[in-house]
Formats: sequence, structure tokens, C-alpha cells
Amino acid sequence: MPAGRVTLLDVAQRAGVSRTTASFVLTGRRDMRISADAEQRVLRAARELDYRPNLTARSLRTRVTQTIGLVSDTIATDVFAGEIIRGSTATALTRQHLLFIGETEGDPATEKRLVQDMLDRGVDGFLYAAMYTRQVRIPAALRGHPLVLVNCVAGRRTVSVIPDELAAGRAAASALLSAGHHHGIYIVGESAVHVYAARNRRTGIDETLTAAGTRVAGTIESAWWPEPAYEAVRGFLTSGARATAFICLNDRLAMGAYQAVTEAGLRIPEDLSVVAFDDSDLASWLRPQLTSVALPHFELGRRAVELLLDPDRKAGTHLIDMPLRSRSSIAPPL
Repeated sequence: MPAGRVTLLDVAQRAGVSRTTASFVLTGRRDMRISADAEQRVLRAARELDYRPNLTARSLRTRVTQTIGLVSDTIATDVFAGEIIRGSTATALTRQHLLFIGETEGDPATEKRLVQDMLDRGVDGFLYAAMYTRQVRIPAALRGHPLVLVNCVAGRRTVSVIPDELAAGRAAASALLSAGHHHGIYIVGESAVHVYAARNRRTGIDETLTAAGTRVAGTIESAWWPEPAYEAVRGFLTSGARATAFICLNDRLAMGAYQAVTEAGLRIPEDLSVVAFDDSDLASWLRPQLTSVALPHFELGRRAVELLLDPDRKAGTHLIDMPLRSRSSIAPPL
């Protein structure tokens, strides 16, 4: 066994062929006549010596480093949105690429430095990701380089991968309609038209209920966290108002709603059905377990890498399905 790193010459000598022949075999070249016997000897020698190609030398020849840079605001430290990284990394590895990850925490100077550092290391392309879906401005340093936006958009000429929040709203409303709910359906959350997820979820809900000949009975306004949701729903219930179902715009809102409903002496789903969005860990921790429309973070990362490595990718927005996870929080109205 040769000492140190095994080289292409070591493989060639073990196989009894020239270095050029070994190179042609291991790179899959078929424009040179190589006997089947010689090819098998090279492959066997590479396995026996545990040969790994020198990627630095290859990149100098081909100008391809088989590396991808992922630049994000805060998804690397957000447990839920970190699934984007997992999906990106897993897919990159299956395509023989490595992922460099940099987090900016929203600081433009940090972002500029990260992008330049990745360019200095010769990355082949970039994923530019956001923790929540929104319009972004592409950093000047990224212009002219292969780029896919993840969970954000920036105009018609870019390639973007985002959740299909409109279809998610339709799925949530359809789940209640299928259970027999046509009246007394309230939305819990902020009427925030400037927030992509809230706006599109609400549009999908309204479209679906309108098509069924009904509509939302009202909105219980609340910030997207358990405590304000608990206070808002408690105020709604103690006022004497009644609902047959809540559509909570995320799982955290549902957690607060659950607490207020239980405190009011009502049962979920017997007295009041609940459906939400995100399918975070909370959805399965709550009792009864919460029916929720899942954010497809892993799939966002997976699809983004596939598009980045596709030389024929075309500009446009790619919508990723948000599946409904049916659990125990919906039942027919009394």
C-alpha cells in the first residue's frame, strides 16, 4: 500500500496501465479505446487502494469545484427552518457536491463578506435562503453567478422555490368542509396582508369557503405566538361568542387557542375543531394531536439544489406542495 495519499499514478501502476488510461477510466471518458480487461483492472485497483480523486487539482483543470454556497439570514440556527439545510445537504451529497453554509443574521456587511469568501473558494453556485417567505433584494455580489432563491422571491428573472401557501389555505378549509363545518369558522391570527404566508393562506381559505357557499365568520386578531393567542381566544369565548371551528395561521397560535378552549370548559374536537399550519413538533405534542398543513422545508432545500445543478433551469417560481397532516383535532360539528 503506498504511503500517504493514493495518487492516480499508484492506481495506474497497480493496474499495469498508463496514467492516461487510468484517468480516462476513472473519469468515465469513452473517447479512447480501452479494453474491457484494462478497465476492470483500473477499477479494481482503485477499490483496493481506496483511491479518492484530488478535487483541488481537478477544479484547477475543469474550473468546477463541486461545491455550493448557501447564504441565509437565520435558518441555520432556527430548528424548524433548519430542515432546508438538511434537504440541501442531503441532495448535494447525492450529486457529489458539498455545501458551504453561511448565516448573516440580516447584516448586509456580513452577507457581503460571506458571499465574497465563498466566491474566493470557487463555489459553483449559490442558494440564497430566508427563514420566512418574503420578497428579497439579491446581493450585488451574487449577480451573474448561478443562483436559486429558497423560501423567497426577487423578480421574474430569478429562480425561486417557495411553499404553495395558497393551496395550503385551500387544504385547511377543505378539511373543515369535509367534516361538515359550514358555519362558525373563525381564523385565529393577524390580518397581515404584507406577510406572504398570512396573505396567501387567507386567500386560499376564502376562495375555498366561497366556492362551498359559505365564508369565514370572523377573525380573532392575535400575534403569532401562544400567549397572545391564548388571551385573544379567551376574550372571544368569555364574550359569549361561539365558534364551531378555528383555523389558526400557525401551530403556535393553535397552542394558545387550545389552552383558552380547555379553560372555557370546551373540548377539542367534540365542541370545537382546530386546524393550523406549519406542522411543527407542537402539532404532535398537543392533546388531542393537531391537524396541521406542513411547511415543506426539507423539500424546499432538495428542490433548490436540483434546480441549481440543472443547466437547463429556467427563471420562474417553483411552488412546493404543503401536505395536510390529519390528526385528531377535527370532528363533525355538534
